[in-house]
Amino acid sequence: MNKEELNNEMNEEAKAKREQVLSAIAAELPPIVFRNWHKWRDVLPFVPRTVANDDALKKGPKEKVFIGRNAGYPKAAFLDYLRQKIHFTEGDNA
Repeated sequence: MNKEELNNEMNEEAKAKREQVLSAIAAELPPIVFRNWHKWRDVLPFVPRTVANDDALKKGPKEKVFIGRNAGYPKAAFLDYLRQKIHFTEGDNA
């Protein structure tokens, strides 16, 4: 197997892992994920401020909803954002 085939195989494996992780997270998310959602830290491995900062830099989820002063993201847009953030490392610890 040449290097390119090996990379393609590893990319497909990483994509499958990423989708598996995202489906587990998606099962726990509400339809709109507000930054003040009380279960945020139980389900997601980063603080809401990270998303707010990415949002300010135009790197956050593509859609945003406000109810009063509370910002939230539709589930699909939030999962697309997470899809860009997830990556896996190679090695014995991966």
